[in-house]
Amino acid sequence: MATPSSKAGTKGVPREQRARQILDAATEEFGTRGYAAASLPSIAARVGVTKTLLHQYFGTKEELYTACLVPVGDRILGAVRTAMGPDGTTAQTPLRVLRALFTALEGQREAWFVLYDTTLPPGGEAARLASAYWSSIDRLAASGTAELLRDTGSTDPLDADALMYVWRDLVATLVRWWVKHPDQTPEAMTERCARLFAAAAALTPDGGR
Repeated sequence: MATPSSKAGTKGVPREQRARQILDAATEEFGTRGYAAASLPSIAARVGVTKTLLHQYFGTKEELYTACLVPVGDRILGAVRTAMGPDGTTAQTPLRVLRALFTALEGQREAWFVLYDTTLPPGGEAARLASAYWSSIDRLAASGTAELLRDTGSTDPLDADALMYVWRDLVATLVRWWVKHPDQTPEAMTERCARLFAAAAALTPDGGR
């Protein structure tokens, strides 16, 4: 979470430090309220600067959002890509991906909602960039789910497509739950997910064997 400094916005604060303060505050504002409801005056108040200063540093509201979106998108996409690894998908890959996501978001959990914001103005640069990140992450998910299904003997492309949609919604739901439970560490969440997966497997006709 962003922690406004008592000296933010005063003379003598290095430009790089002030820019970081603004981006942290904007990420929290956009992540908790969404693009449509977020306001530049509120972001400025979080940091202790003027709205004019935000414009001087980052331009329009959408440009500020984009400045927050790119590092968030890179972080999340990079975490998924690294967790999947170069050696193909295994039964442990889903938990590795979740652990990587929880770890990447820890300390700024609301950043997830900066990337997955349904209130972005359509046709704008922010929406275009967000869509590009979504597509890259979905391609990784589609590849991984297809590999998992092949290992079970299923080559039906509709099975793979359906599982990819289930996985995408499952990840989003788990992150939303995690945000509402700030006491849960990435490690605790990963262990919880492992228990949930085991319980789900036990509900299958063969008991997950």
